[in-house]
Amino acid sequence: MPFAGIFFLKFFKFGLVGASGMLVDFSLTCFFKEITKIQKYIANAIGFSSAATTNYFLNRIWTFHSTDPEITVQFLKFFIFSLIGLGINTLILYIIAGKYKKNFYLSKLFAIAVVMVWNFTVNFLFTF
Repeated sequence: MPFAGIFFLKFFKFGLVGASGMLVDFSLTCFFKEITKIQKYIANAIGFSSAATTNYFLNRIWTFHSTDPEITVQFLKFFIFSLIGLGINTLILYIIAGKYKKNFYLSKLFAIAVVMVWNFTVNFLFTF
């Protein structure tokens, strides 16, 4: 398969994994923000970090078929890139939901889309 085909297939799989991660992220964010009344940016960090962890394992096995024995190093790279993504995510939320007073969850959906492109690119090039 040509490089472009491999790239788009992996991006599609990454997107499906990301969709499952989005369910984890939104569910936990909503639970901690609405039910336990934790501050919205902390709730967002919990949801995002939990989704990043589950996404790592799904992407390692299914999207990238990684057999790298250095799983700890690979996970750390993935998580560091995810933390940078969390920073991007939080900045977008702060600007759109905080500064411009738009709907928090619509802002979060936009932030997730932006961060997905970031996460796929850096993980495709550097992690897997």
